[in-house]
Amino acid sequence: MTFQNLQLAQPILRAIEEEGYSEPTPIQAEAIPAVLQGRDLMAAAQTGTGKTAAFTLPILQRLYAHKPSGKRAIRALILAPTRELAAQVHASVRTYGRHMGIRSVEIYGGVNIYPQTKALRSGVDIVVATPGRLLDHLNQGHLDLSTVQTLVLDEADRMLDMGFIHDIKKIIAKLPHSRQTLLFSATFSKEIKRLAATILSEPLAISVAADNTTADRIKQTVHPVDRAKKADLLSYLIGDRNWKQVLVFTRTKHGADKLSRRLSADGLPATAIHGNKTQAARMKALKAFKEGRVRVLVATDVAARGIDIDKLSQVVNFDLPEVAEDYVHRIGRTGRAGHAGEACSLVCIDERHLLSRIEKLTGAKIEKVLVEGYHPDPSIKPEPAKPRGGRQRGGFGGRKPTARGAGHHRGGNFSRKAR
Repeated sequence: MTFQNLQLAQPILRAIEEEGYSEPTPIQAEAIPAVLQGRDLMAAAQTGTGKTAAFTLPILQRLYAHKPSGKRAIRALILAPTRELAAQVHASVRTYGRHMGIRSVEIYGGVNIYPQTKALRSGVDIVVATPGRLLDHLNQGHLDLSTVQTLVLDEADRMLDMGFIHDIKKIIAKLPHSRQTLLFSATFSKEIKRLAATILSEPLAISVAADNTTADRIKQTVHPVDRAKKADLLSYLIGDRNWKQVLVFTRTKHGADKLSRRLSADGLPATAIHGNKTQAARMKALKAFKEGRVRVLVATDVAARGIDIDKLSQVVNFDLPEVAEDYVHRIGRTGRAGHAGEACSLVCIDERHLLSRIEKLTGAKIEKVLVEGYHPDPSIKPEPAKPRGGRQRGGFGGRKPTARGAGHHRGGNFSRKAR
């Protein structure tokens, strides 16, 4: 199948061709016809599957095919959980709609509200927004959602995790009852199914992969290591394996800042992005990373949501996430658009229970590989980090090993050596 078979208008096909694409991904091949038919959609698709184009392309087609007369009104609303993802989705709208005369605006916090207000007053066809800032505009009377024909909830699971459910319900209450609703999520959790039951009408369910599975094209590895030696090991791996572009996840903002400073001191240009950084600072750091001026980008989960980097080959979990589903989201930053990728996790004894949760969720054991010189000290007892809500330890906390020398771990799973 090619995009020519999907009944898309010539201006859209022209933009697709200019981007170098000819064949739709599986999620696009299934979703685009359904959206064009006006169906509600419940789609399970992880990052890197082409899901953004799976809804932007048919939305652009529907807007192009039914041009209203008179003043422009908002006909499509796309909600995303983070500023980075909203910016990414809006970039897709602009890219594929550049030959159509479609007007769109991205709305999120952390930036001046005036340009957004000005764009809304001049008239737009598509709004891409985070829930909080959209509600600000609604409460101030800057926009009218009564003309919306299509609502998209992108990465709905993440929006629920971030506590946006009440904001989403307030927004939906302002929309026409007779509308098309498209819900995209990495997983079909119970919470997502409950939400879908209240906002979707006879939806078509699409899943391009089994729930909570990780992409086959991503090679996953666990390196057992003492917590106090994690930074040393990461610095060694980046240099020894000559990783040119590495996305590293930490559990805390403080840990992200500290690790980026440590790597920079080791001669590995690094920067951090997290919720305490301004939007301008986060975008600047991401731009430097994409352009290769920064070799390592250290990020927390929220800040990294929506990062879209072509051919990113390496993701590292410096700290394992407390929520197992976040592991799937993290490693989904690599292995995108058919490219191969690698994801390795530096796991100390404190995180064994988190690793077990991830393996239970994904239904697969992750290969454990010892790195010579960084074997865990078997005398160290586990001290798991406190759950969210309590004090969290950064990547450099915890007990130090009693011996500096490398030792072999006695656990049966941590057996194979790597040099």
